[in-house]
Amino acid sequence: MELLSPKNWTEYELLDCGDFEKMERFGKYITIRPEPQAVWPKIYSESEWEKTAHVKFVPRSSSSGDWKRLKQMPDQWEIRYSLGKGQDLVFRLGLTAFKHVGVFPEQAVNWDKIYSFLKPKTNAKFLNLFAYTGGASLAARAAGADVTHVDSIKQVVTWANENMQKSKLDNIRWMVDDALKFVKKEMRRENFYDGIILDPPAFGHGPNGEKWKLEDNIKEMMESVLQILNPKEHLLILNAYSLGFSALVPENLLKPFAQKNKSKLNVGELFLEAKSGVKLPLGVWGSLVKEK
Repeated sequence: MELLSPKNWTEYELLDCGDFEKMERFGKYITIRPEPQAVWPKIYSESEWEKTAHVKFVPRSSSSGDWKRLKQMPDQWEIRYSLGKGQDLVFRLGLTAFKHVGVFPEQAVNWDKIYSFLKPKTNAKFLNLFAYTGGASLAARAAGADVTHVDSIKQVVTWANENMQKSKLDNIRWMVDDALKFVKKEMRRENFYDGIILDPPAFGHGPNGEKWKLEDNIKEMMESVLQILNPKEHLLILNAYSLGFSALVPENLLKPFAQKNKSKLNVGELFLEAKSGVKLPLGVWGSLVKEK
């Protein structure tokens, strides 16, 4: 099992976490947000947190809340992530009512994997499911792939399109759709992809109210996704951010395909290491890789 943490961030930093909160630097601005995994005590003092941060998210319910400004800062700003060789991904960030700001920094590990896998290839097809604001889509497009980006929330897809333009990229195919329904349509069309990433939430809804619950739906989702993965050459990444999931779950879901198609199967956890020294776990992952 591999523990993976991004190494190339300059405009993001986890400063400290504990007592069910995390303090992060996004560019010039420092946020405090809830973090259910941070069950240990904070390393830095409460007064250091309050003195350092620009803004703090105060929950109103399990799914929404308000931002309390501690210092002056804008509602929206930008950060960059470098893929190397002068290729930057640009993300517009914002203070949303759902505690998110527009990027999951730990996913940079996967952006690097995707870019490295696709860059040497020509005419590669890449699919990003539960695609959020498009970090993986941008990395695949920067590598020259033909990219399809699927998310159920129209506003989030619009946000991803904005990030594409800011990153000086073009021609990503945007789909506002339920991920499982989209994959089943691709199965019927016999459309295959050389690269697929999926980062399903623990709970979610499709554009027409379709219900998603990770433990109930992940088996059918993976059985379907693996049917549209190019068996001869591929990269597949499955992320699962769920408090109850072990890395053995993606291993068991992906192992039969790996054995049948002679793919390299890896599993592990994603984490961020704080400036204070503590490590924050941020979900399990599994990957399949096969080169021609």
